[in-house]
Amino acid sequence: MKKLFFTILTVLSSSFIIAQASGNVNYQNQGYYNNNTININFPANDDIVVSVKGLANIKADAYTAIFSVTQTGKTTKEVNDLIDQRITQSLNEIKLKKGVETFVDMISFVPVYEYETEKKLFNRKTYNEMPAGFELKKNIHIKYSDPNHLNEFISILSNNEIYDLVKVDYFSNTLETIKKEMMLKAKLLIQEKIKNYQELLGETFTNAEKRIADDYIVNIPVEMYRSYEAYNGSSLNLKKSANINPLNKSVTLYYQPVFNKEFDFVINPVVLEPVIQIQYEVKIAINREKKQVLKADKTEKEFILVTANGDLKILNTNTARPIH
Repeated sequence: MKKLFFTILTVLSSSFIIAQASGNVNYQNQGYYNNNTININFPANDDIVVSVKGLANIKADAYTAIFSVTQTGKTTKEVNDLIDQRITQSLNEIKLKKGVETFVDMISFVPVYEYETEKKLFNRKTYNEMPAGFELKKNIHIKYSDPNHLNEFISILSNNEIYDLVKVDYFSNTLETIKKEMMLKAKLLIQEKIKNYQELLGETFTNAEKRIADDYIVNIPVEMYRSYEAYNGSSLNLKKSANINPLNKSVTLYYQPVFNKEFDFVINPVVLEPVIQIQYEVKIAINREKKQVLKADKTEKEFILVTANGDLKILNTNTARPIH
């Protein structure tokens, strides 16, 4: 009898996928967890493991840019009036763009302190912390569908002294459709691989024990940026006593997607801009030894004993049981 055991590993996610492109956040935080390898392992005693890996590059349908705004002032009224003026003037112009939505997020409102020096005769200077004003922080969220609008938003906001682009979120509502397409492609390819193995070995895996596992990985753009220095320093062998005044090296970022060289199939292989990347892998483990055990079970012989009373009993190596 054919036995098939399923072990399905899936990633639950919304059909509206969020990805993040690079903003200034990448300069402060290079510690994003970036796992580009799907690990599906089977025990070593499995005879044959058949696997298929696929990659899909998905262009975003919509974007959300987040800009940070900071305002300081002597009084709470002054801080609120100044930051509202900057934000309102910017949003009034931004909202004129077609298909644009905005939202202002309150982040923090705290007092600001400074130190006042107190000098006493025959004593060291004492520094006392004193209230100096207030600091207010807000974030501006801008949703748009045309990526070219981002440059226009930056120009508008910079006119009101808003410069800090925190990040850009990418959205796509085709995730489930792409996943189904990847599963279908993987199914056809893995069936073809199994058929080839059967032809090469001259046997069938129909009665062999099988186990299956699959998994997805979604790579978002913010995880895929790498940093580098624009140029190297001098390689001159100078004396240790020499005074060296090195210049600051220019450090920047570049987008590094997952390459398609290790995949059985790729959907939308050409990557021009940062995209959402989905990896899918399915593995089937085929235990050929199980097939031999099943054959042995089928060929096991039974012996029947006829008693003096005319009763029939089945005999085997373990126990005897009557036949009713």
